[in-house]
Amino acid sequence: MTFQNAVDLYLQNPTKENLADLANKLCNEMTTNEKIKMLRGHAMSATVKNVFKYARYYNATPYKAGGCKRLGIPEVRFTDGPRGVVMGKSTCFPVSMLRGAAFDDDLEYRIGEAIAKESLAQGANYFAGICINLLRHPAWGRAQETYGEDPYLLGRMGVALTKAVQNYGVMACPKHYALNSIEDLRFSVDAIADVETLRDVYLPHFKKCIDAGALSIMAAYNKVNGTYSCDSKELLTDILRNEWGFDGFAISDFFFGIHDAAQALNAGLDIEMPYTFKYASLPLLLKTGKVSMATVDLSVQRILRALIVNEPNTKPQPESVVLCTEHRALAREAAQKGITLLKNKDKCLPIAADKAIAVIGRYADKVNVGDHGSSNVYSPYTVTPYKGLLRRFGTENVKLYNGCDPDKALDLANSSDYAVVCVGSDYLQEGEFLVNLGEVKKKPQGAGGDRESLRIPLEDIALIRAVAQSKAKLIVNIMGGSAYVIDEWDGLADGIVFSFYSGLEGGTALADILSGDVNPSGRLPFTIAKNEKDYPDFRRIGDDTKEIKYGYYHGYTLFEKENIAPAYPFGFGLSYTDYSVSRVKAECKNDEIKVHFAVTNKGGMAGDCPVQIYASSEQEGRPVKLLKGFRRVFTEPGQTKKATVTIPVSDLAFYNADTKEYETDDAYIFHVGLNSADTKTSTAVDVK
Repeated sequence: MTFQNAVDLYLQNPTKENLADLANKLCNEMTTNEKIKMLRGHAMSATVKNVFKYARYYNATPYKAGGCKRLGIPEVRFTDGPRGVVMGKSTCFPVSMLRGAAFDDDLEYRIGEAIAKESLAQGANYFAGICINLLRHPAWGRAQETYGEDPYLLGRMGVALTKAVQNYGVMACPKHYALNSIEDLRFSVDAIADVETLRDVYLPHFKKCIDAGALSIMAAYNKVNGTYSCDSKELLTDILRNEWGFDGFAISDFFFGIHDAAQALNAGLDIEMPYTFKYASLPLLLKTGKVSMATVDLSVQRILRALIVNEPNTKPQPESVVLCTEHRALAREAAQKGITLLKNKDKCLPIAADKAIAVIGRYADKVNVGDHGSSNVYSPYTVTPYKGLLRRFGTENVKLYNGCDPDKALDLANSSDYAVVCVGSDYLQEGEFLVNLGEVKKKPQGAGGDRESLRIPLEDIALIRAVAQSKAKLIVNIMGGSAYVIDEWDGLADGIVFSFYSGLEGGTALADILSGDVNPSGRLPFTIAKNEKDYPDFRRIGDDTKEIKYGYYHGYTLFEKENIAPAYPFGFGLSYTDYSVSRVKAECKNDEIKVHFAVTNKGGMAGDCPVQIYASSEQEGRPVKLLKGFRRVFTEPGQTKKATVTIPVSDLAFYNADTKEYETDDAYIFHVGLNSADTKTSTAVDVK
């Protein structure tokens, strides 16, 4: 039997039982050496050709694993993400955090389709850019790669991306499983979580992606409750496969993910990526009996099942699809929908067409699209804030000071009606910690990784204070991957815009919003605190212990539990019109909650209002409320539009450590509104 025979026979009878039988038969056709090769990445084989090819930059072409030419079994051809395809000169979409701020999983699905097309056009069949690690603390350096602080939001967005890429025949890989939200200590930190915290807070979004059909998953570097994730039988077999029914294959995080080859393979870690290191010992482990051939066969069959299922879905794409007009327009749309307006004093925005605008700061005309690590996308151009505003308002109206001298900034601002000051972070302050290839005692400055501070740099604050003395309206444009504490300058600004890392068309989208061509509709996917101490504990290089306890509460659930007022709540954002929510009603039928509501546009501009639905339980010890639904509702000025959001009752369940089951409470209250702190409440709904 060849691979193509197996695919053909599967299409004739596409059942789980037939798939398992075909994978078993195909596995039996393989030699021991061929089976072992299936479990190894060989992206960096030591040939002169490959050394030259891969030296250009990380993942310039697909990283390959497995495969068997004799039987026609294709390789796993890996490309990274998540802000686009890292290979070639692909479309750089906004980072996932901005896309989380859009609260639009339909948009995320379309981005997934574009990513799948660009992956296929460049030879990949595997996308490892579905990063759904929870933002527990805004200091996390790779926060930009995920969608926010809420498990439900992560699940909705992750499912959309998973389904989209696999619809085109690209295997989806959610990552990093699990509890991976500290960067500098990622190789050694031990994340401790009790069973309720693990099941209710840190795993539900992964399960959503598995339930959506994800064909693969990437285990994390860190330990979970004392065991490295790649070596954890509890994570990879007991929960992932035995409880969730995952039928795909698991890969290691790159280079240093596996610590014990026998333990990892026996635990359910199928492929070591991106090249053979620990799994080089598999022949010896087989010989000594530390690994059985049955275990090797099991891993091989998991990979074969995924390849067989994926093959018929493959939709080949021409090279012309990479960076095509449609994808660049989609990147612009995503930035438009995710850029978040936090402050608009006296409705100073939007900016009229004839106004003089100063664009100021180190990021005013600098390419700043995010981390330079494994998520970097090498687009051939990027529209900076200055270039975007220049195109929209013209050379006569837009002037640039691309620096940090307060006096020069003040001089330019004094000759302008508006000063757009671009502040925040770049890859030097946050991102993947590329220096950290093992034990590091002290982090070099400007090495990325976790943020040293939750505040913007002092030189940026000096710019804001200087420009605030001018006659110009001060608009602060924050660029970065996560929340900042901004209390020391918030009151100086007339307007504050959070543009995250907004992709190759980010400057265009910023101009669309500041000009009023687009009504802002982004909403914060995290909570902005008034004080750093309001967030949970965080571990950094130099801390006495590398163990950290992940508590049940973080983000808005922690703020509400402790009755702490945030600077800006989860889900907050302004538009150029005002919305109200009314007529809230909830009903339970056929194991589903139907939440009905109406949105009224009370202003003078059409726009999208991302309405959020939260649930709370009257049972003691539960969170004050939890996000369980959202929907963007478009309205014209003065229009009232009705809408309904459906919530499966199963989404309301909590894990019971005593019974080891997910259980729903007797009744829930549903809150519908504009952010976590601004909701209308319905009556309680019985679900049992």
